[in-house]
Amino acid sequence: MSVEEERKPARVKRLPREVRERQILDAAVRVFSQYGYHNASMDEISEVAGVSKPMIYAYLGHKEDLFAACIRREATLLMEAIAAGVSSDLAPDMQLWHGLRAFFQFVGEQKQSWRVLHRQATSQGGPFSEELLAMRGRAINLVDALLVRSATTRGESPAKSTEAMAAALVGASESLADWWLDHPEVPDTTVASWLMNLVWMGFGDLVTGTIWTPTPK
Repeated sequence: MSVEEERKPARVKRLPREVRERQILDAAVRVFSQYGYHNASMDEISEVAGVSKPMIYAYLGHKEDLFAACIRREATLLMEAIAAGVSSDLAPDMQLWHGLRAFFQFVGEQKQSWRVLHRQATSQGGPFSEELLAMRGRAINLVDALLVRSATTRGESPAKSTEAMAAALVGASESLADWWLDHPEVPDTTVASWLMNLVWMGFGDLVTGTIWTPTPK
């Protein structure tokens, strides 16, 4: 090898686009989770990812685009984790139980992801609201279908309120997960059990239209 060849810098291996994007998104989730959207800097993300800022811009756009991409990816990973945890062969209550366990297991294992999805994205609103609404809509549809199936498998007509109840469950799950981040000593199965007992004992009758009413004076 000649002296000129020895002086040439080693050529950096070009990674496939999907690998590079995952590398950048992983770093962005880490930084956004730690500092929040406004305080996170593209310089920090560039350093954590080990790539230049121009490369980040070329692959995923500027800061707002990058944050939206993080929301979309983490929301997709969350829904995939929940779907993978639920088997259609199980009874409806067990499907809900496994879905809740999968949800809290994801939150416990992917704390940075959940902070970006719930704490950071929720506090920003604005241009990111559409991404969050899409995630909640998918979750609500999943739970709604489960509640309808619960009533149908028992030969009963589901109540018209199943979608509203599904929305309530999704909201309760998000709030409890946010609380759990500050109480990591509680096992994920315990948290899931708390919510399961809270909702299913009432949902079991409510999905078929059996409701509680106040006693007249």
